[in-house]
Amino acid sequence: MENMCKNYVIAIDGEAGTGKSGLAKSIAEKYNLVYMDTGAMYRCVTLNMIWNNISLDDEEKISKLLDNIKIDMEKEEGEDKFFLNGVEVTKQIREKQVNDLVSQVSHIPIVRERMVELQRKLAKGKKIVMEGRDIGTNVFPNAQVKIYLTASAPERARRRYEQNKKKGIDIPYDEILKNVMFRDNNDKTSSVAPLKKADDAFELDTTNYSIEEVENIVVSKIRERVALDD
Repeated sequence: MENMCKNYVIAIDGEAGTGKSGLAKSIAEKYNLVYMDTGAMYRCVTLNMIWNNISLDDEEKISKLLDNIKIDMEKEEGEDKFFLNGVEVTKQIREKQVNDLVSQVSHIPIVRERMVELQRKLAKGKKIVMEGRDIGTNVFPNAQVKIYLTASAPERARRRYEQNKKKGIDIPYDEILKNVMFRDNNDKTSSVAPLKKADDAFELDTTNYSIEEVENIVVSKIRERVALDD
């Protein structure tokens, strides 16, 4: 095995709804790694903009908002809870108003710049697993492990629909599918850190795999690069 370093970054990128968050979270819990939900960070910024009625093109107000924003994640009774400026927003950041805007917000250059700075700062000196759309290509281009997940759009929409139902969030399947396809186009054609597979990433189409199968395959690939059990 190569690159058995003390601290490392496992970068998991891919399309919306491919199971990146669940996979990253599970691996972090099982192997005592730090998990960073970058998607939730962008959702918190989006919700804060909604609260303050800030438009997508008002860079001055967005910059001031980012100067003062405080995003925290805590684990309570085994569940990840997200806090925005001291207010718990775990459910709110998954609701329709945020879903409809988060992709556009994440493409705003100053938002991307500030969140990347924060992500790099939080990862220093840690064994970390981080998921998003540009972790292995932009945030941590030298990450020791890079994974890229894909799946068909209908399957990803189905998964998101089932996740929402469990959380008590009522969004029709057709609307979710439309949003997934919109996100795909937005993420892959963005002029700011577009979604793409890093040249040295391991790619896995998860459409026909169970969650357990995906995790087993990915963990096997991770073990080829870093010592998970140290």
